[in-house]
Amino acid sequence: MIRRNIFLTAAFAAALTLILAASAPAHSALGANAFSAPADDPMTARLAAVAGAGMYGTHTFEYLTQLSDEVGARVTGSSEAARAVQWGVDTMRGMGLENVHAEHYQLWRGWTRGSAEAWLITPVKRKLMVDSMGWVGSTSGGVDASVAEVNLNDMANEMSKNSGNWAGKILLVRRKGAAAVRAPGQPDTSFGDFGKFLVKAHEARAVAVIGGQGGGKAQGIHLTHTGILGFTTYYDVPVVSMSNEDQSQLERMLDAGKNVTLHINVQNTATAGPVDAANAVGEIRGTEYPEQIIVVGGHLDSWDLAQGTTDNGCGAATTLGAAEAIMRSGLKPKRTIRFVLFTGEEQGLVGSFAYVKEHEKEMANHLGDIILDAGQGAVTGIDVGGHDDLYDSVIPFAKSMGALGVTKVSSDPEFGTDTGPFILAGVPGIGMSQDTSQYGITHHSAADTLDKVDAAILSRNATIEALLAFWIADQPGRFSTPWPAERTKKMLIDTHHDGELKGYGIWPAGW
Repeated sequence: MIRRNIFLTAAFAAALTLILAASAPAHSALGANAFSAPADDPMTARLAAVAGAGMYGTHTFEYLTQLSDEVGARVTGSSEAARAVQWGVDTMRGMGLENVHAEHYQLWRGWTRGSAEAWLITPVKRKLMVDSMGWVGSTSGGVDASVAEVNLNDMANEMSKNSGNWAGKILLVRRKGAAAVRAPGQPDTSFGDFGKFLVKAHEARAVAVIGGQGGGKAQGIHLTHTGILGFTTYYDVPVVSMSNEDQSQLERMLDAGKNVTLHINVQNTATAGPVDAANAVGEIRGTEYPEQIIVVGGHLDSWDLAQGTTDNGCGAATTLGAAEAIMRSGLKPKRTIRFVLFTGEEQGLVGSFAYVKEHEKEMANHLGDIILDAGQGAVTGIDVGGHDDLYDSVIPFAKSMGALGVTKVSSDPEFGTDTGPFILAGVPGIGMSQDTSQYGITHHSAADTLDKVDAAILSRNATIEALLAFWIADQPGRFSTPWPAERTKKMLIDTHHDGELKGYGIWPAGW
């Protein structure tokens, strides 16, 4: 059976050599010329072998099924998250990766979801659909209170002029009127500003807040969306996400001038101090320059309203699928490929920050950090995370994957996922651009389940990730060298990310 599988994989790889040398789509942002190297180029043949192993006989969807159905939701710091890390370690060992281990770190505070319920009392009585946001406090038992609006588009005035009227009220956050227009180059600080509002709401003795992450309204039909509201931040005021349908009814009543009263009861539990957490790590050691490392990762942790499949079970599964593809190809790259299943992403990139700190002495030899964290959609491009100096080398490679759906190369530093800590360390944080048309509905919600994922797309995404990692690790010359701090700082200022990072509280000290 093993010999037969090897033969079939090799045959499939030979066919994929032709695919990799085929033209990209005619309307591709990368142009119609697909591949600069001839089909008999040694690197092309090696990549084709990886592609064959990634697309034929892959277990990528099986990994996602195990994580979703057998491990389930896995909030960082919980026993379920610890079980997920052990699953990741066991899976890496099972496929033959080297140096497999869990790297432990301390999460600043643990949090456990309790119950959340809300009833509309006046002008009519009916049950409302709510769920607590993460790392927020509780009400003093069940509380009856009137609802007061807070305009997200005029938050500065709301806090300075209206907060005196918030005591004993449930604050409904919504957008009214035109949003303030940012000047060219002015950063978006809305996420950090929303956190300041939550602090003010607690100080003003508001009962609770209705408003999802950053005050956004829930997407989808009869869904809520949980999530944290600041980087490594706990808010004492209870905050809930309410279904779009129920929140819209409250808004219509308020617009009609009616007095709206709710009963609300939110009960959560938080630890007084740090709790243990860990990342799962394994690698394929390089044959010529093993000290040089390309990281491939996705975050293993999830929220707890469902299975955490699209956010980010897909990223964890593609990381494992990419590792399996390279292992099954029988090839060894010149440099080390390190596969990391991060935890703590949802609490403010805590696990990836911990990784960068743990491997601080190795950072000068890190070539990049490849992350997939936009759910179930097909990979459409490669983002080099602000390192524009990589364009000239990445674009020809991306063209070679036009037949796999890769149509663009971009360069926008992303700090909403585990590319961020690497970018701050000067290392290219390489994001896999994806189709996100359905992700906004499923992520952080009760719809974040296995049935939302197409197995063929997932396997293709893992194959693309494997190809990119192997290509970087197996080049004759070094792919990249970390930038000095001043160059990184200038890039972030030039791309207007400095205000965003200061709002998150992660702008490096001394910058």
